[in-house]
Amino acid sequence: MSFRPRYTGLIERYRDRLPVNDDTRLISLGEGNTPLIKLNHITKELGKDVDIYVKYEGLNPTGSFKDRGMTMAVTKAVEEGSKAIICASTGNTSAAAAAYAARAGIAAFVLIPDGKIAQGKLAQAMMHGATVIQIKGNFDQGMQLVKEVADHAPVTIVNSINPYRLQGQKTAAFEIVEELGRAPDYHCLPVGNAGNITAHWIGYCEYSCDSGDHVTDACAYCGGKCKYAGGAIVGNRPKMIGYQAAGSAPFMRGHMVDDPETVATAIRIGHPQSWDKAWQVKEESGGWFDECSDEEILAAQKLLAEKEGVFCEPASATSLAGALRDVKSGKIPEGSTIVCTLTGHGLKDPDTAIKQSTSAVVTVNAELDAVREAILNNMV
Repeated sequence: MSFRPRYTGLIERYRDRLPVNDDTRLISLGEGNTPLIKLNHITKELGKDVDIYVKYEGLNPTGSFKDRGMTMAVTKAVEEGSKAIICASTGNTSAAAAAYAARAGIAAFVLIPDGKIAQGKLAQAMMHGATVIQIKGNFDQGMQLVKEVADHAPVTIVNSINPYRLQGQKTAAFEIVEELGRAPDYHCLPVGNAGNITAHWIGYCEYSCDSGDHVTDACAYCGGKCKYAGGAIVGNRPKMIGYQAAGSAPFMRGHMVDDPETVATAIRIGHPQSWDKAWQVKEESGGWFDECSDEEILAAQKLLAEKEGVFCEPASATSLAGALRDVKSGKIPEGSTIVCTLTGHGLKDPDTAIKQSTSAVVTVNAELDAVREAILNNMV
């Protein structure tokens, strides 16, 4: 019997494609290597000849894609001698920052909007020992404060303005290509701060380089330093599609939004930090931005859980909601292979899930006949 080597995280797996040295101390919780799940029932009911996969990032250690970027950001912060990190967060970044700081043995400070964070995410940051600072304002105000504080205190910012965050997050694209054997035709993502759509494009661009002959415009991201020379998908990069919540859609409005509002708290961001880069991704990939209502987002979250057994948080479902609508309209043509990123686990925001659940809780006496009757009355 042969044994597979123990998986120790994405930096070790992609060390030759990431900015680390042989002696760099890696701060890892075994992130990455998340499942790419092909949808069966939803696609069948859609009645269109498409293949839809979901990249379930909710199975990262702290339950979101932020772990990919945080392992790199905290690794480099420690390497550079930092003793503390700081971030503004709608929830997932704070959870990841707190966990990786704990792993590294350094301090974490997280600024969160008062009353605008899912309880599951707040609990994570608190349990991991971060200093949680609630501000009477939104994420965008918190982000501005973080940038100002970093100029006056010895802390490293680990939001997506930290370039190492995007380096870690680009590895999701590597995993998708390796599993499919090619890039998808369309890659759909929820867009809040817009770092993740940018990071995926970096990954696809770097993976499409062949022995140093870079694909047009790719080097705007990698700086002409792509390290991968396999040439697996030369010239084959997906159209990148970013979906926003209608109440928090600056890319659809063409300008920043001062008071964003949506049930999808993870993308309740009106001033994306990767604004210019995300527009560049849209142009280079031939993709587009669009928006989904809260009703569409919650319906997609429920559909995915009930039909496929995949439980994601509301913001994650935005990618599927938009993709299904564009497949139905023909904007995404039949014959396409589509990947939808699910950014976080559904247990991040259980209150929202319970509110829309139609599954009844049946209370009966602790007797065989009563339980049997309840089962027969609720058989599908």
